[in-house]
Amino acid sequence: MTNGPAIAFDEALAERIRSNLAAHERRIITEDERSRAAVAVVVVEADSLGEPGAAAFLLCRRAARMNRHAFQWALPGGRIDDGETAIDAARRELHEELGVDLPAESLLGVLDDYPTRSGYVITPVVLWGDTSELVIAPDEVHAVYRIGLGELCRPDSPRFISIPESDRPVVQVPIGDHLIHAPTGAVLVQFRWLALDGDDSPVAGFEQPVFAWK
Repeated sequence: MTNGPAIAFDEALAERIRSNLAAHERRIITEDERSRAAVAVVVVEADSLGEPGAAAFLLCRRAARMNRHAFQWALPGGRIDDGETAIDAARRELHEELGVDLPAESLLGVLDDYPTRSGYVITPVVLWGDTSELVIAPDEVHAVYRIGLGELCRPDSPRFISIPESDRPVVQVPIGDHLIHAPTGAVLVQFRWLALDGDDSPVAGFEQPVFAWK
């Protein structure tokens, strides 16, 4: 799925992302009572799109049977267990949800922490991976898609709207005919701005829609 310009899946892209993240002073949220979670932004080849050599990322639709945030768009991820790092948790959740086992060397870097309305601080971990075979866990994932990175670079992305419940702007990331909201939308905006473009503007102030507050 892509409506934006194709971006090559090659070592130059990996080095560009790695360098931009390494040069960034990550914004870390420590003094907070929220639970900790990690998500994986996995850069893969978009071979299923008929564009061999193009880069994509993995985006999931959560299972409809889940108690919280059912059927919402999400990156692979979940709660950080005791004794785990965010990187370890992101890799573990990626394996549990999509059957993808990436080595430690797949790490490209880590984005800023994002505090959610539902009681979590999310740490996004950026990984480079060979994910030719995906095996979803049906209790957690309804479907998974390879989204071309160019989709994040569309001229109409990101979008912002106002809501009466908050003075913060609600972020929206168009993907195909869908809109991805925060927290996933905020993570994807920073991935585009920082990892792809080298722009270290913060995204923690971007609001979530009210339906995602619980």
